[in-house]
Amino acid sequence: MQNPLIEYTVIGVYLLLLVAIGVVVKRFNKDDSDYFRNGCKGTWWLVGASAFMVQFSAWTFTGAAGAAYESGWSVMVIFMANAMGYFLVAALFGPWFRQMRVVTIPEAIRARFNPATQQFYAWLTVTLGLLYAAVWLSGLATFCHAVFGFELNHIIIVIGLIVLFYSTVGGSWGVTSTDFLQTLILIPITILVAFLCLQKLGGVSGLFSHIEDAGLKDKYSVINEPGVFTGKNTYTLAWALAVFVAQVIKINTVQASQRYYAVKTGNDARKAALLAGTLMLMGSLIWFIPPMTGRLLYESDIEALTELPKVAEASYAIVSIQLLPVGLVGLMVVAMLSATMSSLDSGLNKNAAMFVRDIFPAVMRWFGIKPDPANPRLRLAQGSSFTFGVIIIGLALYFASRDDKGVFELMLDLGAMLALPLSVPMMLALLIRKTPSWAAIASIAVGLSVSAVGFYSADLFGPDKGLTEAIKSTPLYCEALFGGKWAFATVVFANITASTLGFLLTLPFWKTSSTEYHAKVERFFKNMHTPIDFAKEVGEGNDLSQLNIMGAFAIIIGGFICALVVITQPQAPMQSRLGILFVGGFVALVGILFVYAAKQSKQRDES
Repeated sequence: MQNPLIEYTVIGVYLLLLVAIGVVVKRFNKDDSDYFRNGCKGTWWLVGASAFMVQFSAWTFTGAAGAAYESGWSVMVIFMANAMGYFLVAALFGPWFRQMRVVTIPEAIRARFNPATQQFYAWLTVTLGLLYAAVWLSGLATFCHAVFGFELNHIIIVIGLIVLFYSTVGGSWGVTSTDFLQTLILIPITILVAFLCLQKLGGVSGLFSHIEDAGLKDKYSVINEPGVFTGKNTYTLAWALAVFVAQVIKINTVQASQRYYAVKTGNDARKAALLAGTLMLMGSLIWFIPPMTGRLLYESDIEALTELPKVAEASYAIVSIQLLPVGLVGLMVVAMLSATMSSLDSGLNKNAAMFVRDIFPAVMRWFGIKPDPANPRLRLAQGSSFTFGVIIIGLALYFASRDDKGVFELMLDLGAMLALPLSVPMMLALLIRKTPSWAAIASIAVGLSVSAVGFYSADLFGPDKGLTEAIKSTPLYCEALFGGKWAFATVVFANITASTLGFLLTLPFWKTSSTEYHAKVERFFKNMHTPIDFAKEVGEGNDLSQLNIMGAFAIIIGGFICALVVITQPQAPMQSRLGILFVGGFVALVGILFVYAAKQSKQRDES
């Protein structure tokens, strides 16, 4: 960095603003419905930006950037699939998610199936959620330590405490509000980085010319021939199809529905998902230009970062340091921090919600204890959110202290093995009615069995195991299944097929279910397909307050960024100053438009 003090100041001021947001929106929290789902009063643009940020993680700037550094446009398929997933939510599932009229995901699962399935998902989701959050925080800290020189444990503690504070104080309102403002910064800063890269390369045509001159034309194809890349990410047509299908499914399940509980109506859920999909589509076209530029122009600088396990994952950060003017490098760090913080705060709020609404009452019933009506759930919600935050920080410090990567690899592998078997029945449950109460558990059992076989296929069917030759002589032999380690596409399609079959095979048992269960399922689907009457079911909204608060913070943040021109760039080239004004001006302009819209709306109401 040219001037680390300025960059650190920018980061510090922004983090303090996040704390301030949590304090300001705290007044919206009157009960646990407000705390966990914005009281169903969140505007579509607030919730849509938050849904986008949850799916957009720091992995985009690190892991995805590393993949783009090595393989070019191929990784774009993942984000195109995310966009398509959101568009499907907008077209079909979004209104259903809101109209389930629940506070937590396990509540929806209980309404559709039974308490056993509810508890299974609640306990598993909370446990994995805490571990994942710790891994994300520790991984981000390791990256920032290697690239920017920040002290590892300091990053974990500072970022963890800030997320803990505004999530605990502001609840879901704090989470969605900070996600929205982080989106406002992310959009212009990533556009600027992509523009500076293209300018350095000589435009779009210059980018393709550099790729061809570097001999990377084949490797940088969207779809690659088999054998060009090895390992999990082969970037072939089969890989692309598998990624596309898997991502679309994950975004359209009950497990991904909680963000849409916060909007006012089903139609607002459509608009929120449409906004998230549009932002994801836009980003997929520009986010991978910088890492490719790193490969073409700054390869020696990136390869010198030997502290990182995979140096390609620093490509986005190095290009940003090389091209951004003083002050905006700090904002780029903020964007990277925000990407992880959005996953942390959403996970923290969601986990606290499931503990308060699903796990804690069940534990009380197990011990024969009746809940005290005088003990408000809001206090329990804040207490559990704080406790989970402390646990995440402690786990992240532990993970960061380990020299080996066993914990990281275990968590990532476990997630990969569980993701589809858990997701498929939660999508089918919204489309198929006549299944018994244990249909989801049966689907998970079948899917997880196949997933485990595929995951450990090398250990089971490797050449040294002696099984492959024996199986080859039978009609059941298939090279893709018994030839050793399964390819990514094989794992995905085998998982989806097995989980779907496991779900469908329970259909004949619908007739054996009780009449009470049949009535329960009918109530669930009737609710899900009945539009929300906001005035009757929720009451009065607070759209003007949301516009004013988000507008005011956007103006403050935008003004601070624009002020960097005077503070850091009095003698800088015009392009550097224009770059800062573009980012700051974009944020401030949105803020001004929001405040103006709130004023106009108030005048209309008064007249």
